[in-house]
Amino acid sequence: MTRRIVRTGTQLGFLAFIVFLLVFFLDNRYRVLPQSIHSHLPLHHEGLVITDITVQTCSTLNPLSACMLDQSKWHRVEKDLYLNTGWVSRAYVHIKRKREEELTEKDKVIIDVRVGKLDPAMGEKTQASEKWESRPSGIWIKRSAKRHASDSKKSVTAVDVLFGPDAAEPRAGWELVGPGSLDLESGAENKHPKLSIRRGSPVKIEKPVPRIRKDGKFKIMQVSDLHLSTGVGKCRDAEPKEHNGGHCEADVRTLDFVMRLLDEEKPDLVVLSGDQVNGETAPDAQSAIYKIAAILVERKIPYAAIFGNHDDEGSLSRLAQMSLYESLPYSLSEAGPNTIEGVGNYFVEVLAPRDKHSALTLYFLDTHSYSPDKAHSKGYDWIKPNQISWFKTTAESLKDNHKHYTHIHLDMAFIHIPLPEYAIKEQDYVGSWSEGVMAPGFNTHFKDALVEEGIKAVSCGHDHANDYCALSKNGDGEPELWMCYAGGSGFGGYGGYGGYHRRLRVFEIDTNAATISTWKRLEYGDIRKRVDEQVIVNAGKVIAKQG
Repeated sequence: MTRRIVRTGTQLGFLAFIVFLLVFFLDNRYRVLPQSIHSHLPLHHEGLVITDITVQTCSTLNPLSACMLDQSKWHRVEKDLYLNTGWVSRAYVHIKRKREEELTEKDKVIIDVRVGKLDPAMGEKTQASEKWESRPSGIWIKRSAKRHASDSKKSVTAVDVLFGPDAAEPRAGWELVGPGSLDLESGAENKHPKLSIRRGSPVKIEKPVPRIRKDGKFKIMQVSDLHLSTGVGKCRDAEPKEHNGGHCEADVRTLDFVMRLLDEEKPDLVVLSGDQVNGETAPDAQSAIYKIAAILVERKIPYAAIFGNHDDEGSLSRLAQMSLYESLPYSLSEAGPNTIEGVGNYFVEVLAPRDKHSALTLYFLDTHSYSPDKAHSKGYDWIKPNQISWFKTTAESLKDNHKHYTHIHLDMAFIHIPLPEYAIKEQDYVGSWSEGVMAPGFNTHFKDALVEEGIKAVSCGHDHANDYCALSKNGDGEPELWMCYAGGSGFGGYGGYGGYHRRLRVFEIDTNAATISTWKRLEYGDIRKRVDEQVIVNAGKVIAKQG
């Protein structure tokens, strides 16, 4: 009887373990758990203050070492400071934390942190109870022995680790700790791990409300294929090769280009249309994402992101990355409904200048990654029927709201991987067609759904050296939809194809004239010129190319 109970208990335990793994896998891939559950699993817990910080280093040669301090006292930040490249070493930041209401007079709370060399004399400039204390890897902390009402805003309440000499921190209430990076033992390439801290309570993020300007115009900048790394990254196919003496740091040059165009074009919205992260060179995808987000947050520009086929080839899944985007200031990005395939199926309503009526709807869809059925369809994945159904249902439901707007609705869509119809050579196009169209081999006819719902233009990324807009026509030869490319903007992705210069695309919607104009801007060469500027919609109708 006892053996039967033990055997049954073992079997039930094993079954529970398998179910847990299955749910964990499915949730990471398909989000089977309700969003309400995810909302109760924050990365950084509220109501806690940090009382100590240290770094634990251990050897990978010791199979018994978990590289973790006493879990009853310490919480480990789950990022190996070597980013899993250490020959024989691993290292993790550990923090002690306590709920504010549980603090006693004896507890010391961290009120400041520094990393790197620190003048010991600085300790003499503070109260005796608040001297700088040394910790491993060049960390210095200052702790307060007394608790006052004013301490709450100074107290460090969360700690994170970002990587790279170009690391940036876009989160509200957070700051990178300087002046240096954490000092690791030799034996691995220095990944420049940096501490980032938050003081006080989490800052509540309000989503921006995009709105047509008073002059009736709205400008969208589409930035695609940034291919950002953890760290400065290595340039691929940089043109011209002799630029800056041949020295090229991919992310530095990429972001300099984007920042210049943001300041010159002053867009009302930025669309990040996939492959923001170059997965294989981004062992910490969070650090890569934060670099592009930081320059948008600094300029207070709303932005919306979707994913490409490389974003989730690094350390974070699509869902985890979208959670980051959703938590950042000025982000309009959304995971979208978990009842359809993909992460990042959503829409953004741009409101009229003076009221709450929708003037423009922008649709964003996940084009996934690689073909799930390579035996029958090689290459890339396709937009799924349930995504198309969601799009059509959503578009139809929004039409009632659009009736209250007195101007013509000029709706657009953004994807990463081009539709098969992009590859029709016989159609008119404006711009450069420099490489093959890497579209899915299987066609679910999403283009037809776009036309049926009155979308005027769809724009993608993916093929870096293609930057054209192609005109789809109906059976009577009448224009029905413009299909555009952004062109690749990042030096971490391929360029090539005959002196290709990185670029991005701009759309300007004029609601008064019911027009959509578009052009491209280059990183090098005639950088002030609007390249291939054209009107693609006039008086609310898709029109043929001019000239």
